[in-house]
Amino acid sequence: MFVFRNHTIEPFFPNGCSFSGYDDVSIIPENEDAYVWFYQAPIKFDNGLLAEEINAMQQKFQLVLGKVSPNKTVIAFTMDLPYLVSSTNSDFRVKNAIAKYNEMLVVAASVRSNLKVVDVSEFTRQYPASELLDWKFYFLSQMGLNPRLAKPFQEWFAKKLEQIALKRKKCLVLDLDNTLWGGILGEDGIDGIKIGGDYPGKAFLYFQEALLELSKSGIILAVCSKNNEKDVFELWEKNPFLVLKKEHFAAWRINWQDKATNIKELAEELNLGLDSFVFVDDNPTERELIRQMLPMVSVPEFPSQPYELPVFFGSLVEDYFKVYAITDEDRNKTEQYRANANRAQAQRSFTDYHDFLRSLNIQLTIEAANEFNIQRIAQMTQKTNQFNLTTKRYTDADIKAMIQQGCKVFCLAVADKFGDGGITGCMIVNGTEIETFLLSCRILGKGIEFAFLKKVLQKLKNEGQTKLKAKYIPTAKNAQVRDFYEKCGLSCVSEDKLGTKFYSADLRTMDFEIEDIYHMEIK
Repeated sequence: MFVFRNHTIEPFFPNGCSFSGYDDVSIIPENEDAYVWFYQAPIKFDNGLLAEEINAMQQKFQLVLGKVSPNKTVIAFTMDLPYLVSSTNSDFRVKNAIAKYNEMLVVAASVRSNLKVVDVSEFTRQYPASELLDWKFYFLSQMGLNPRLAKPFQEWFAKKLEQIALKRKKCLVLDLDNTLWGGILGEDGIDGIKIGGDYPGKAFLYFQEALLELSKSGIILAVCSKNNEKDVFELWEKNPFLVLKKEHFAAWRINWQDKATNIKELAEELNLGLDSFVFVDDNPTERELIRQMLPMVSVPEFPSQPYELPVFFGSLVEDYFKVYAITDEDRNKTEQYRANANRAQAQRSFTDYHDFLRSLNIQLTIEAANEFNIQRIAQMTQKTNQFNLTTKRYTDADIKAMIQQGCKVFCLAVADKFGDGGITGCMIVNGTEIETFLLSCRILGKGIEFAFLKKVLQKLKNEGQTKLKAKYIPTAKNAQVRDFYEKCGLSCVSEDKLGTKFYSADLRTMDFEIEDIYHMEIK
């Protein structure tokens, strides 16, 4: 990354970054992967001049943004005010200038998808003003932030980079008694648990309201509770104060089995890796069991008092679930996984699997990447592990750059009679090589992956392409696709000692037959 700055900030960024001169925008190197704009409020005692200087920074930023390729990511920090002295309470010139500056960044990001705005106050508000600026280092080396904060800043910024890359956990597994409500259902009864009303019920009500909003951003909610399932179902149906009801959970295990086994079963049912799970339980013994038995599952400490739940929820979001932006597929996530459960139930009524697939009325739509689906395509490359032939990660800016360089990027949308699965597949062809081929785990098992690949290869053949290369790069999670290309008719020409397999295909002689159980459209 190349960092534009007006103070000394080198200790706050990871090794490998390069930096502009102080307040220098004359040089914009072209060979950087990403650019960072980190301008801090200068130290001045004439508030009128300070406001004018902050206003002038807007033009500098717009100049830089206009010269950076729209295919490169730009990360812009908002401006904070660590030090200001004013002789009157009515002088808002500097604060207004900073507000306009920050608003300019947000407006620019709304029209430039490669621009990501990071709110620096999320970091600075963790510290009192006296800790943000160390005058000794300011005078010695023009450091606008206390160097003692460099390590926590780097950790915080690393999280922000993951959020920009749309990396987060997928599923939140929740206990019930003394977690989603106060009390024990089996002892207190439907009307005796504490939810809503006065404290502590109001704290649990707030927690449920917050979790419901979190689920709307694409986080899957599941239940793992030692309880009688019948009692819980009755509670969900009859207690009017509950915010989270049965329909808000994609899956549940409500029984007296150990929770490690239950969580493994939930992972299998949802077809998700255990490393995408976060487990929340008020019981420290249960938390320790999961830490010991399923170390890949994240297990945060649950607060000892209900009044701490709002702070706990904030840390849950920040540590595991926050991303820079969400997609339409994220918003429909719970419904998509519930539809999968309905499909599984419907399958049990068929003796012939092909008859079952035919009954689903599967609709496959293949579309070239465009401004409306690029973010989702990038998100899939960041999150998909199991059915991913190369596991290469891309940002939306990366995808745009690849298209500009001539790559062909396709996405796959899947729907059937149980619901719309959204965009769940991606294929990137770079010249004569398949750069990326992946599918979301939730649509596997129906042969869709074969239909998707063959349809795109047939399109390439019709456009005049005759030869194609591909590779399988093994990871700890994608063993299931080790022989996928062979099954599609590609020839393995070599395999190296690390297990990477190299393929070739002659599109002129390849078999493009696709089973007639799919209704396919290619745009």
